[in-house]
Amino acid sequence: MTLLCSAAEGIFTSEMEQVASREGVSPELVMKGVAEGKIVILRNTLHQSVVPTGIGPGLKTKVSASVGLYGENAVLKEEAAKVQAAIHFGADVIMDLSVSGDIDAMRKKTLALCSRPVGTLPLYQALAEAGEKQGSSLNLKEEDLFEVIERQAAEGVDFLAFHSSLTMDIVERAKTDHRIDSLVSYGGSHLMGWMLHNQKENPLYENYDRVLDIARRYDITISIADGMRPGCLHDSLDGPQVQELVVIGELVRRAREAGVQIMVKGPGHVPLDQLKATVILQKSLCHGAPYFVFGPVVTDIAAGYDHISAAIGSAVSAWAGADFICYVTPAEHIGIPNLEQVREGVIASRIAAHAADLAKGLKGADQWDLELSRARKKLDWEEQMRLAIDPQRAEQIRKDRSKESSSACAMCGKYCAMEIVSEYLGTAKINC
Repeated sequence: MTLLCSAAEGIFTSEMEQVASREGVSPELVMKGVAEGKIVILRNTLHQSVVPTGIGPGLKTKVSASVGLYGENAVLKEEAAKVQAAIHFGADVIMDLSVSGDIDAMRKKTLALCSRPVGTLPLYQALAEAGEKQGSSLNLKEEDLFEVIERQAAEGVDFLAFHSSLTMDIVERAKTDHRIDSLVSYGGSHLMGWMLHNQKENPLYENYDRVLDIARRYDITISIADGMRPGCLHDSLDGPQVQELVVIGELVRRAREAGVQIMVKGPGHVPLDQLKATVILQKSLCHGAPYFVFGPVVTDIAAGYDHISAAIGSAVSAWAGADFICYVTPAEHIGIPNLEQVREGVIASRIAAHAADLAKGLKGADQWDLELSRARKKLDWEEQMRLAIDPQRAEQIRKDRSKESSSACAMCGKYCAMEIVSEYLGTAKINC
C-alpha cells in the first residue's frame, strides 16, 4: 500500500510520524495533507539512509540544490563535492540532473552520500544513452526511456521528474504565441525536438499510466516539470504556459486516483507583480498539489547575481503559497556553478524560505530570529555567530573588522547604541 493510500485509509505510517516529529506538527496534520494530496513525503524505501521529508502547507519551506555531470569537462569527484557542500550548507533535497558522462555512477554516488531525498529527471539519461547508442537523441526509443525510469526507481531515487504535460496541442499553440524565448527547459526542448522529428505524441503523456505504474510499485513521488515555463519576463503567464497548467491539473488528478504522490514544478522568470497570481493559478488548476518553484527570478538582467533575483522571487512565491524552492546560483544562465556558487545559491534560497515561513506565520519559525536578537542585544558574539545562517561567513567577516577593544559592532565601535541605551535604561545586566 502506498503512502497516499495509507493516509486515505487513516493509517499512520512511520514516515508520517517522522515528518511530524521533525516539523513540530501533529501526525494528524501530516496524514490529512498526504491523504488530500497537498503534502508529499519524499522517500524511496530502497534509499536506505534517507530521512523522509515532507513538503506542503503547514510544513517548513524546503530547498533543493541541483548538481550533475554536464559537458566533456565534468568530473564526478567535483560534482560529488558539490553534493556534500549543498548538504553542509543546509539543502533539504538534492537533484542529480546529469546529462552526460557516467550518469549511473553519479547517481549511485549521490544516493550513497545523501541522507536527504534525491530526485532525478530520467529523460536526461535516456537522451544521453540514445545519443551514444543510436547516434542521436532524436532516435530515442520509448522502451529505452521506460527502462531508464525503472532503473532509477529501482536504485532508490526518491522522486522522479517528468515533462509529461508537454503535448502536441501545446507545441502547436507555441508556434503562434510569439514568445521571445520559445523553450528554455532542457528536457522540454529536447522532448519537443523528438516529438517534431518523429511526429509522435509525448510518450510521457501518451503512456502516463505506465509512469504511474512504476511510481506506484516503488511508492515514490513524481514531479511534473513544466516544459513551457517562461524563460523571460515577457513570456510569463502566456497561453502555452497556462494551457500546460491545465494539462498538469489532469495529470495530478490521475496520479492521486492511482495512489501516487505528485507535486508540480513551476516557472523560471516571473515579474514581481505576477508572482502571487502565478502561485494561486497553479494551486487552483493543479488541485492544491505542492508547488516546487524554480527560482523564480524576477528580472532578466541579473546575470552573475541571479541567486539574489531568485531569492526575491522565492520568498514572495513561498509567502503566496509555494512549498518548495529549487535554488539558483550566481552561474545561472552563464555557466556551471563551482563550490562557492553552490554555497551562495543554497544560502540565498534558505534565507528566502525562512523569510517566507516567517511571513506565513509558521509555528516556531520566529524562534531562531528571537534567539539571535537576544544574543545581539547582549553583544554575545559567539552566540550570534552560532545562530547565523552561515556561521563561517559571519565569523570571517567579524574577524576581518577593524581591530578594536570594544565588544560592540564594527559600525559603531565604542559608541555602540546598544551599550549606551542599555546602560541608560539599566538593562545592561539583564539576562534575556
